[in-house]
Amino acid sequence: MAYDIASLDAPFAALAAFDWGKEAEFLKSIDEAVVAAHADKPLRAELEKRFGAILGGGGSRAAKEYACRKLSMIGSAASVPSLAAILSDRDNSHMARFALERIDGPEATDALRKAFGAVNGDLKLGMMSSLAARRDAASVPLIAPLLAADEKTAVAAADALGMIRDAAAAEALAKAAAAAAGRKLKAIPDARLSCAEAFLLVGGKRDEALAIYRSLEASSAGKPDLRATALAAKRGIVACLDRAP
Repeated sequence: MAYDIASLDAPFAALAAFDWGKEAEFLKSIDEAVVAAHADKPLRAELEKRFGAILGGGGSRAAKEYACRKLSMIGSAASVPSLAAILSDRDNSHMARFALERIDGPEATDALRKAFGAVNGDLKLGMMSSLAARRDAASVPLIAPLLAADEKTAVAAADALGMIRDAAAAEALAKAAAAAAGRKLKAIPDARLSCAEAFLLVGGKRDEALAIYRSLEASSAGKPDLRATALAAKRGIVACLDRAP
């Protein structure tokens, strides 16, 4: 039996006027429709359209946050434009990213990458975090230069590259470590350890992992603040040698 689309009119009208502290019983009807949409493509498309209208309207932050949460569950490429439109909005950017991180397909990644180049400050760090969560290798050349930025930004960039952890990310981190010139950014060796672990355990690239571990062992030798890094590197070396053919 087809879902009664007209039954959504009143709940969505209420959502458009909704704010925190107001009666929210009507949300149950929309929640139920979202659950039903997982097995009903026309309903899913209708909900995406209606949630998009909420995001593009003049409603409250509460209404837009709710729409983003629901799009994180049922959103598709069709929802990307409406979510992308609020990525630069400081009040709603976080929840838009929350939804985009969970939408399959390159459209969501492209929207985050485009926003990364258009925003600054904490919003830029947020885009970087979302791109890292999606393991977007194409973002590595955009993120790598930020390893030389202020400490807060450099730490965020290192963390992001440590999540993406492909060959390009590992190379960027190695260059940053060599150019650190006294900067004590523990995030860089930690990210390099993450790359080495991924190479060894996921990619089966023992030689690449071993090179990183040995580099970290050498660079952390005799440095009390990097004692944990040195220990992790030694364990990594042993793991690589144990896996040697």
